Amino acid sequence: MDESQVLAVEFDPYAVAAFVGYLLLLVAIGIYSTRFSSKGITEYFIGGRKMNRFVVALSAVVSGRSAWLLLGVTGMAYAQGPSAVWAVVGYIVVELFLFLYYARRLRNFTEKRNCITIPDFFAERFSDRDGYLRITIVAIFLVFMIGYVSAQFVAGGKAFASGFGMEMNTGILVTALIVVAYTIVGGFLAVSLTDMFQAIFMILALVILPIIAITNFGGLPVLLEQLASMDLLYVDPFAISVGAAIGFVGIGLGSPGNPHILARYMSIDDSKQLRFAAVIGTTWNVLMAWGAVFIGLAGRAYFPDVSMLPAADTENLFPVLAQQHLHPVIFGVVLASIFAAIMSTADSQLLVAASSVVRDVYEKIIKKGEVIPQKKLVLFSRIIVFLLVVISLVFGFLAEELVFWLVLFAWAGLGASIGPTSILALYWKGTTRAGIFAGLISGTAVTIAWYYIPVLKDSMYELLPGFLAALIATWLVSLFTSPAPDTKRAFEDMFH
Repeated sequence: MDESQVLAVEFDPYAVAAFVGYLLLLVAIGIYSTRFSSKGITEYFIGGRKMNRFVVALSAVVSGRSAWLLLGVTGMAYAQGPSAVWAVVGYIVVELFLFLYYARRLRNFTEKRNCITIPDFFAERFSDRDGYLRITIVAIFLVFMIGYVSAQFVAGGKAFASGFGMEMNTGILVTALIVVAYTIVGGFLAVSLTDMFQAIFMILALVILPIIAITNFGGLPVLLEQLASMDLLYVDPFAISVGAAIGFVGIGLGSPGNPHILARYMSIDDSKQLRFAAVIGTTWNVLMAWGAVFIGLAGRAYFPDVSMLPAADTENLFPVLAQQHLHPVIFGVVLASIFAAIMSTADSQLLVAASSVVRDVYEKIIKKGEVIPQKKLVLFSRIIVFLLVVISLVFGFLAEELVFWLVLFAWAGLGASIGPTSILALYWKGTTRAGIFAGLISGTAVTIAWYYIPVLKDSMYELLPGFLAALIATWLVSLFTSPAPDTKRAFEDMFH
């Protein structure tokens, strides 16, 4: 899903006021969080492992959705009917599993071993004394995340340009400034709290809009009858090939490989609260997915031909339908929800990338064995966040095509490399460091190669073969290599 599409909507003064109010709320949260996040890097990057279960639940599901849900899935449902539901089934099921099982082991281990980042987890789990494993994972993170953050800035910039009449580059800069304002000062607490409010904005938009739009059309039976008269495709959730359905469901395999989602599990104050978080998070996921699909179906009834949409682009459906059916203040909230989706991903990726540089490269490798004051590490972390924003802005201004090439692989690349290796690290005592290296490299390589071979790309989403390749490579190499003496003892730390 290309998040850069221009949103051809017009702002009402009331909508502007609601939108500005939302932005002020984000900055206020950043200022509120500053004192807590300045205590140390544990507080700055994972909230001191003191995050409330409700905040963790909402932050985990929202940070993984991006504008893909609001613009991409709604457009997908408009184009191909309810079969778009398969694109959301995968991640809903996988993230339920993560909350219930995966997260608890990760939370227990990372607390006992004082791990702040995902590279920290791998390094402790597999006795990475020379730091090569840590560096490999950091490199994978930085390559994918800088491009992804850049794309969020570009998406926000184009939305600002179309809505406020800003020049494109000015819109990109404003988006970046908003994100950096609360991320630098407030750290993980600010990002998680803003994610919680952003989740509320998103669900309001995704639930209220389809209900009002369908009601105004005459009700759901009338809507479905209209869609069926146009094409049975628009009422049949099974009007899709088996290969396409498997590819859509496979999107969920990216979740255990995206470190900004995993950091939420590490931050909860009590691992026993993850079951409650699973109920809240899954409910939120289902409601948001339901809303996105029904917005697409309602949109098809209101705009039977795609040429009726601005720029004939299905991804413009969501804001256009909202403008037609909602009060200007609520419409402002809807527009805020689009930026919420963009920003909830950008801020989370920035923190993960910064933590990899400060914790995993500077503290654990460059300054290995030295005691560094926590306030100094927090200061360095804020500087790195700022530098990452600058680098992302350069990509956004000068290399837009490269940015979106990287975005295309961000979810699949991280999912295929980090996902299967982290699952085996948590669930199989026999996993070895050499096996993890094999999984990281093969998952990334197969994902990229699959995308560039047309016959393969057309048959299945590249995340699935990449994930399978990494899983098999990690397993096979682990079978024929010996684990370090203390890795089996490390495995037992997940249960205490």
